[in-house]
Amino acid sequence: MTSSRSVTACLQRNLLRRRPFRASAQHSRLLQTASSLNRPLVRLSNYPAQQRAFSVSTPRRFANVDESFDPNSIDRESDEVDVCIVGGGPAGLSAAIRLKQLANEAGNEDFRVLLLEKAGEIGAHILSGAVIEPTAVKELFPEWLSEDNENRFEYATPATSDKMRFLTKSSSIPIPAPPQMNNHGNYIVSLNQFTKWLGERAEEIGVEVYPGFAASEVLYKSDGSVRGVATNDLGISRQGKPKDSFERGMEFHARITLFAEGCHGSLTKQVIKKFDLRRESQPQTYGLGLKEVWEVLPEKFQKGQVVHSLGYPLPTDTYGGGWMYHFGDNLVSIGLVVGLDYPNPWLSPYGEFQKMKHHPLYKSVLEGGKCISYGARALNEGGFQSIPKVAFPGGALIGDTAGFLNVPKIKGTHTAMKSGMLAAEATWTALGNTDAGTIFLYDYEDALRKSSIWKELKQVRNMRPSFHSPLKLYGGILYSGLEAFILKGMVPWTLSHKGPDYSATKTADQCKKIEYEKPDGKISFDILTSVSRTGTNHEEDQPVHLQVKDWEKHAQEEWPKYEGVENRFCPAGVYEYVEDDSKDLGVRFQINAQK
Repeated sequence: MTSSRSVTACLQRNLLRRRPFRASAQHSRLLQTASSLNRPLVRLSNYPAQQRAFSVSTPRRFANVDESFDPNSIDRESDEVDVCIVGGGPAGLSAAIRLKQLANEAGNEDFRVLLLEKAGEIGAHILSGAVIEPTAVKELFPEWLSEDNENRFEYATPATSDKMRFLTKSSSIPIPAPPQMNNHGNYIVSLNQFTKWLGERAEEIGVEVYPGFAASEVLYKSDGSVRGVATNDLGISRQGKPKDSFERGMEFHARITLFAEGCHGSLTKQVIKKFDLRRESQPQTYGLGLKEVWEVLPEKFQKGQVVHSLGYPLPTDTYGGGWMYHFGDNLVSIGLVVGLDYPNPWLSPYGEFQKMKHHPLYKSVLEGGKCISYGARALNEGGFQSIPKVAFPGGALIGDTAGFLNVPKIKGTHTAMKSGMLAAEATWTALGNTDAGTIFLYDYEDALRKSSIWKELKQVRNMRPSFHSPLKLYGGILYSGLEAFILKGMVPWTLSHKGPDYSATKTADQCKKIEYEKPDGKISFDILTSVSRTGTNHEEDQPVHLQVKDWEKHAQEEWPKYEGVENRFCPAGVYEYVEDDSKDLGVRFQINAQK
């Protein structure tokens, strides 16, 4: 292993090479480092998948394109930090900020908190448009909206009114909104802007924030505890071979590693399996959220209005609902969440979303406006029953990666942030009590069970599973109303999820085929047009992270049963069956990884 000083200098050089330019105090410190190394800044060409705007050294060419070259033959450089956080969303940033607040208050400014974020810049992978409860951010930054605070968040729109509607194909029926959906005192924000703001606050307080670094491997000590993470190798071709731009990943060793990857994170899945963290919880269930941001005509804009809907366009055996939030200046966030335990393989969440926008409730607002962005993401819907053990030797799970979304409330930012803060406080206490050895965050598990997160999720634990009743949508609405207004979670029973989402999928011949109308290009759009609005950009010649061991075998096993469900469940057209007369099935399965 190289010396700490040389590793730190090398890390700083690599960080400047990898991250986009930001005029911040941290960037100034790194510029000073470059100056002390007597090496000028050199601009590099930007790679589409990861932004690397500046360097303080000539980029190293580890190898030419050589079929026999093994990337693992090159040792990774490493760096030692006190805490490493994987994921730059609200949970990870809140944990990092709280840790540095505690360290600075104690006079320990050398306490190193390092945060890795796979996106090229903080907030780039966060979908805009959300209603947030301000409880956690107020605790972290009491003056977050104060006019006297020059670093206040400037883009919060107070929620002014709530509407809840049950939709049929052509009508909109007012229904009582449960208390959990009362948004008095809440704010509509661009979650992208909010996360960027948190990132700026983290850098100011001394957190080492490094976007463009995707953690790809969990590192373990000899005793099996988590030692840290390694970042992915760069400059690898689609065939898995190193190009002349190859750059080996780095290892980050930490006394505590916090995983804040969001829903279904790849490293989180490995940690959950290794430490059997789901041994006492039910399977996690998921939803798919599709979202657009529109600029609407001024006369149709009602600043601060929050609208939610149930019913149309989804069938009665499918859980989900729509929303429309008016925020900023003439901006509207509109979206649909579809529970991924829907039984009909002919259903397309993307198609249902396009259909929903033509309902008069939504169309009357969108007509004449302009769609400016699109995105989709998975959501953890298991709630209280599906929370795993969150602590393990050497680290913990925080935020949505642990499943703290309040599904009936359709909010998870405040719970994600609070969980990060609780983990930070437990980490600071644990590190202060020992100088060596493996650390287990017992205090985090305890604090979580005593927190508002636990109370909030326990109270609504039966609402989502109630939609599995024989009465389907209507039974779920009736039972959820009973829980919301009368029972309030104080019942002795806890309803179970039926099982993993995939177990609910029926075969294609058991279900009615759904035909979706052709998009009009004004309110509804084809999937390629929507993907072009996501802002994602990937190199054609880069590894495919979506893996199917045998594409042809997959098609032979799945096509006869589901007739291309992959074509329909993906909101970006990544998975696709294409006609191919050379195949016995007449179709070929492929993955369009560039999307």
